Amino acid sequence: MLVGFDFVQWASDFTTTWIPLLFFFLMCVVVWLLWKTVKLMPRVKPMEITPGSASAVTWADVAGLDEAKEELQEIVDFLRNPEHFESLGARVPKGILFHGPPGTGKTLAAKAIANESGARFYAQSASAFVEMFAGLGAARIRKLFEEARKNAPSIVFIDELDAVGQARSGHSFNREQDQTLNQLLVELDGFGQREQVVVMAASNRLQDLDPALLRPGRFDRQIFIQPPDLKGRRAILGVHMRGKPLGEDVDIDAIARQTAGLTGADLANICNEAAISAGRKDRPALTQADFDYALERVVAGLQQRRVVTDKEKRILAYHEGGHALVSHLVGNQPEKATIIARGTALGYVLHLPEEERYLETKEELLAWMVMALAGRAAEELVFGRVTNGAANDLEKVTAIARAMVFEWGMGESVTSRTMRADNYALSEETKRLRDSEQARLTDHAYEEAQRLLSHHRVALDRIAAALLDRETLSRDELVELFQDVEPDSRSAETVGVVRALGADPTG
Repeated sequence: MLVGFDFVQWASDFTTTWIPLLFFFLMCVVVWLLWKTVKLMPRVKPMEITPGSASAVTWADVAGLDEAKEELQEIVDFLRNPEHFESLGARVPKGILFHGPPGTGKTLAAKAIANESGARFYAQSASAFVEMFAGLGAARIRKLFEEARKNAPSIVFIDELDAVGQARSGHSFNREQDQTLNQLLVELDGFGQREQVVVMAASNRLQDLDPALLRPGRFDRQIFIQPPDLKGRRAILGVHMRGKPLGEDVDIDAIARQTAGLTGADLANICNEAAISAGRKDRPALTQADFDYALERVVAGLQQRRVVTDKEKRILAYHEGGHALVSHLVGNQPEKATIIARGTALGYVLHLPEEERYLETKEELLAWMVMALAGRAAEELVFGRVTNGAANDLEKVTAIARAMVFEWGMGESVTSRTMRADNYALSEETKRLRDSEQARLTDHAYEEAQRLLSHHRVALDRIAAALLDRETLSRDELVELFQDVEPDSRSAETVGVVRALGADPTG
């Protein structure tokens, strides 16, 4: 038994003295840990590329961007000889914004400008400016531009600008990202008239950027970098085939025609996959077969051997046979049909466009929808039931029908206005009309696919039997199977249905 111990007094002293001391000690530990975290955090330095370095890029390495190169040559001339332009009262554009799909060569063009002009090139990803600690992003922006001014003439390149330049909202509560964006806006306005510093940026989402970034005086020029055309693809393939031993049967022009819609990065990947294929088979040079394999690998995915039952294999044969037959009937000869799995598809029919297409008529889009729904129509015609194998086909058809009605005015009764999904001013009656128009297009396409396959059932059975026997049919083999099958005159329009997106596998 404790004698003379006053528990009440001890509890009172502990509450008033020790608890505050303990809380103070814990706060000191938290502050110390935060300080150590900031101090030990790796400092993200911009990548600096000087002319002649291993990372330097020349105009000869940039192919397929002829129009953009003509406009960017002015920046090179100004940085090389600023006195000539200043004597005429001209000033170098403060900012140049590259925008367009991924892989089209935005970063490559910026590196080439820096190398050709002899300017220092400071590259930094916009995501490196966004931190959880307040003020760090803005501090890095200031440091980057101080370094660029110190070593002028120089080029500052900010990749993926949308990571820090997204439009600000009124409910952001002073986010760190907004502080970083504000500092970037200040730096863009802070250039003197004679400072030879050019800011370049790249973004895949121009629509998401803050309007303050896009006004003249900040990013004066906005250059759209689009996927290359036939001439551009031919030049890009020439760049990436440089130094590779090519066989006599390699046809660069044919490869360029078959890759409509693909970007420079896709073409580089095709050349690399072709080289890997040749090395895997111990060939001394790359052959056309290697490039055909690489193109199919990039467009459709990696070939996979999956164990399927005989019943599933028969369903796949009729599904892909339906795609191939209707493709021929609407005037679009398929390049290949297979029931061997590749990527996520259990089978597919490959279409490779042979010409550039930028505009498509309503009839061509309807014909493509008929072709895409032919696989499911063949299943229902032959087996009396459908499977989930047409999920990707239905998704594509729905997207096309939606765009036709919502954006392009290609409905049956609505032909002179758009009815976009994000337009909240639409009445309920208009929304019902919009949905019924979309359903009418898809239902008509499915009925047309069923009619074509029913009329040519013998040919469908012949193609399915060939797929079951050989698993893969080439273009020549398909042409032989279609000898007695003429394109259907009642189809939407018997012309080549070539999607603007380029090579496309229909599963």
